[in-house]
Amino acid sequence: MRHAGRVTATAGAAVPPPGEALPATGGRLPGWWRDFAPLTLTPVLAGALGAFTEQGFHGSSVRDIARRAGVTVPALYYHHPSKQAMLVALLEGTVLDMLDRVRAAVEEAGPAPRAGVAAFAEAAVLYMTHRVGSAALDGQLRYLDPEGRVRYAASRKRVEELLVGVVEAGHADGSLVLDHPRDTARALLGMYQAVAHWYRPDGALSPEELAARYVAISLRAVGAGRTGGAGRTGGGGSMGP
Repeated sequence: MRHAGRVTATAGAAVPPPGEALPATGGRLPGWWRDFAPLTLTPVLAGALGAFTEQGFHGSSVRDIARRAGVTVPALYYHHPSKQAMLVALLEGTVLDMLDRVRAAVEEAGPAPRAGVAAFAEAAVLYMTHRVGSAALDGQLRYLDPEGRVRYAASRKRVEELLVGVVEAGHADGSLVLDHPRDTARALLGMYQAVAHWYRPDGALSPEELAARYVAISLRAVGAGRTGGAGRTGGGGSMGP
């Protein structure tokens, strides 16, 4: 079930900011964060995502985005005042959706830091592979103005602090053996983010297989070894390549 890159444009049905519509697990079945339906965006944002993915932000014109969305340029500006505003909306939706999922995964994993690291890694890599198009927009950050960067950075910081907190807790109780918890967590986040820039849905590994490998790598990085973990990627030594 590889949904990466699929976008459904539904008029007037933009996804509400993840994390605001429902609590992390409220009203949802355990493990919901592993499931990825086709992405639902307004026609304008779907057009912008397609253009930015194919041509980059700088190479995409407002006229092209309007054509893809099936609207006039004035109608497009009615919903979004600028091309940059569309990029900000896509980036914020992406990072909040990821935050919603990794938070739910860590909460389901329970209090053990080792299980939390495994759950976070699995959820993050599943997101980067199933939402590869929107996740890769992180590479367009250089086109944001200072205000847009600040807004996006604040949302990204929430994702970072979640993993940092888990790793620091493991360092404090001795279940994770490492010297620099915060730096290690940041390195892992960079590793997960990079997946969106090279992963291909028709490649050798499914999202689930790749997530299992990254769980194993992450546990080694935090000094937790190969055994244990969370959810489908946990247990025994089966997580390795």
